[in-house]
Amino acid sequence: MVDASRPRGPFREGDRVQLTGPKGRMHTITLRADGKLHTHHGELAHSALIGQPDGSVVTNSGGHDYLALRPLLRDFAMSMPRGAAIVYPKDSAQIVMQADIFPGAVVVEAGVGSGALSLALLRAIGAEGRLTSFERREDFAEVAKANAETFFGKLPTNWRVTIGDLAEQLPAQVATGSVDRVVLDMLAPWECMGAVADALTPGGVVICYVATVTQLSRIAECIRGMGLFTDPEASETMVRGWHVEGLAVRPDHRMVAHTGFLVTARRLAPGAVLPDVRRRASKTRYGDEDVELWTPGALGDREITDKNLRKRVREARRAAEGARYAAASREDAAASE
Repeated sequence: MVDASRPRGPFREGDRVQLTGPKGRMHTITLRADGKLHTHHGELAHSALIGQPDGSVVTNSGGHDYLALRPLLRDFAMSMPRGAAIVYPKDSAQIVMQADIFPGAVVVEAGVGSGALSLALLRAIGAEGRLTSFERREDFAEVAKANAETFFGKLPTNWRVTIGDLAEQLPAQVATGSVDRVVLDMLAPWECMGAVADALTPGGVVICYVATVTQLSRIAECIRGMGLFTDPEASETMVRGWHVEGLAVRPDHRMVAHTGFLVTARRLAPGAVLPDVRRRASKTRYGDEDVELWTPGALGDREITDKNLRKRVREARRAAEGARYAAASREDAAASE
């Protein structure tokens, strides 16, 4: 079976290929030696693609050209069969970054849906990581597993899908404090936060994907009220494409706006109490310090002075030296064992 986790080299039998034909119409096919793509523009034999490099242009029997590319993960996620609504690529990307999903991480996910987010998580954790996913509906889980097998060429061995409720099943699946990251895409994530808190390692991240403002408020207050996590941070991501052709440069008429909210928090150490945050009382007057909160500088666009830049360089170098020292210490310890 083709290893789709390394999508490179000439097209081979079993590869998934995305063909873009006349008027931008797309077709996604799985290459077979005797396969053919039939459209009203003509016939295209799969054998014309096998052995060709990624990014080739081939011509069908009707004289129409088709651009052949291996589909990206985002392309696959948007076109794959769906048992449930998917997490859009823009949100998957934010989840991977905000939750800091790293190679080798132990990750718990609920629910699976159609598997779009699972694919992004599996890509991020790599072969050394481990993903445990919970899904209440068996039919959704079957769709997700089929999509994963289609995309990767086989079911990842480091992925376990459990049918059932996370709050009930998680304690039996993982040891206390052994999970690095928890990703919750479910209707009522507040119902399982106790189990999530027990499973997470100190400093671990929980990130919740919810659709409505009422869900956002409830999960944020649940996390805040438990006293086991840092103060929750909430955000949403909107992506607006642009039409760029010659001097015709303008925003697209349509955009992917609100799809969901992300709420993120980190697990405190056992017995730790979050320090009180002193907030300025509300007032009708304002000064320069208040205005600064609304300027580009507060968003990271402040121009840095040469003196400050040199300071940041020194801090970065010290941090890098510390990381090298820690790595050398770990290697020495491993060698002495």
